[in-house]
Amino acid sequence: MTSQVSSPSDQADEADEAGDRRGIPGQHGVEKEVRRLDRVIIRFAGDSGDGMQLTGDRFTSETASFGNDLSTLPNFPAEIRAPAGTLPGVSSFQLHFADHDILTPGDAPNVLVAMNPAALKANIADVPLGGEIIVNTDEFAKRAMAKVGYATSPLEDGSLDGYRLHPVPLTTLTIEALKDFGLSRKEAERSKNMFALGLLSWMYHRPTEGTENFLRTKFAKKPQIAEANVAAFRAGWNFGETTEDFAVSYEVSPAVTAFPAGTYRNISGNLALSYGLVAASQQAGLPLYLGSYPITPASDILHELSKHKNFGVRTFQAEDEIAGIGAALGAAFGGALAVTTTSGPGVALKSETIGLAVSLELPLLVVDIQRGGPSTGLPTKTEQADLLQAMYGRNGEAPVPIVAPRTPADCFDAALEAARIALTYRTPVFLLSDGYLANGSEPWRIPDTSELPDLTVAFATGPNHTLADGTEVFWPYKRDPRILARPWAVPGTPGLEHRIGGIEKQDGTGNISYDPANHELMVRTRQAKIDGIAVPELEVDDPGATARTLVLGWGSTYGPITAAVRRLRAAGESIAQAHLRHLNPFPGNLGEVLGRYDRVVVPEMNLGQLATLIRARYLVDARSHTQVNGMPFKAEQLAAALKESIDD
Repeated sequence: MTSQVSSPSDQADEADEAGDRRGIPGQHGVEKEVRRLDRVIIRFAGDSGDGMQLTGDRFTSETASFGNDLSTLPNFPAEIRAPAGTLPGVSSFQLHFADHDILTPGDAPNVLVAMNPAALKANIADVPLGGEIIVNTDEFAKRAMAKVGYATSPLEDGSLDGYRLHPVPLTTLTIEALKDFGLSRKEAERSKNMFALGLLSWMYHRPTEGTENFLRTKFAKKPQIAEANVAAFRAGWNFGETTEDFAVSYEVSPAVTAFPAGTYRNISGNLALSYGLVAASQQAGLPLYLGSYPITPASDILHELSKHKNFGVRTFQAEDEIAGIGAALGAAFGGALAVTTTSGPGVALKSETIGLAVSLELPLLVVDIQRGGPSTGLPTKTEQADLLQAMYGRNGEAPVPIVAPRTPADCFDAALEAARIALTYRTPVFLLSDGYLANGSEPWRIPDTSELPDLTVAFATGPNHTLADGTEVFWPYKRDPRILARPWAVPGTPGLEHRIGGIEKQDGTGNISYDPANHELMVRTRQAKIDGIAVPELEVDDPGATARTLVLGWGSTYGPITAAVRRLRAAGESIAQAHLRHLNPFPGNLGEVLGRYDRVVVPEMNLGQLATLIRARYLVDARSHTQVNGMPFKAEQLAAALKESIDD
């Protein structure tokens, strides 16, 4: 039997929805209906100790291997072990996957898996009416419900009548499935997330072999635990296959037309950035040195790079942020591709050494994975509020280039671009990612090495200046007249000994200088070097060149902005879009682009930092649309705000 049905949600971000359904026999001859959908948004939610991030990661990996396009949004507490059963302790993982090109994790989940009352309470407002809710009924005891403000059970009081509710005793079923493994009740309960994963894998026809192999590898030293988790996973799958409560399963076909030909893998922003740094060091022929202090959400880069000693990577976990960047700057002086990773609070501590790197004119990558602030702020939530800190957060005139990736996979290319600028122009470079990109994931086409840029560096090897008496000497600050970069002399090279330090240097010689005219020259020269960095011109998406409104973004707002723009165009609106990768210097044609439009709207996850820079630099009445709630923009809300600007 075939007929046309809709996807379970009406929050389509990027395309109209379509599907069909058919019946297939399940076990014991029971016919189960299969509906074909074009996209689905699933959110797993539970205590931070319930393994929701692992569950989401595994579902995502199998979805990627199946060939769907996808986008994820992990969301978890800052505490290592948040209070169990409380609203602040809820951890969630949202996955949007589709048979076509998508850009965001989705505005609202079609399916919510709630492992306890707190998970239900914290997430129910996001689920549209008609959505599916799978709840672990074993956790809905009076005490647990009272802890989050439920006076009566939401499973019985009619408050969930507008949803397709599936009450499942996940804990009981898991314990029953593992009764022959000799585990304690507490040990068996820990596998309930695998039972839930198995159930959802059945519902959406996800592959299973990869998850089973993963579990056996992860728990290789504890084979009993490995097999128990596999058994729980299979029990969840079989439960979906045999229970009458789940009469429908769903198919989302691979996104065969969404991607160019190539080999793909699922990748998070921090992992892509790590690979980009390794690739940059290989393309430059330099060892990669990371001097870092652990900080959320940047620590995964340190974890990943520490695995790659075979590529000449050295990682140093310092005692504090200042030591981390100090070691990295020393490695840059020694001829390495030097990196330091941090978040906003760490940038504040590193600011003096970044200024020293500006003065020394040495290549150094400062990777800032932005998070909610100020101070400790919201360590596990996303924000874009470090732009002005990166631009101006140092004493004196200390200009630093800024590069910002737009998607998790784009973090790879952004790392290569930041390295190109640092190595070519002998300058520290800010790479501004954020928590949304760092922890989110999407498919990434693995590039061939022939596609990567040549970042080969020519070190100074001998004298570069002739004195009036004919003596040949080495001047460490004698510049390339085209790009104003000084030579990079590796310590120990005979005849290239030179002075370094934070005190102002004499032009050319690098000797200490307090001369006012020399300081003026050096300040203006360092600024001119940054202003003269070659960056690609800004590309504008304006079909038909008829739009009067331009939406200008940077960083991780790319996905929500593009999804919102697609919605508006589908509704017949005319709107242009441009997205900045280079924030210092700006692309050379930015002023001309801004001048074409009557209105410029700048959505940002801050209080309007890019808009402030745009207004100051180009005298354009850029309008801010801002959000600082620790979460990325929702496409529907952003589309409504842009529509107001168009109509204004």
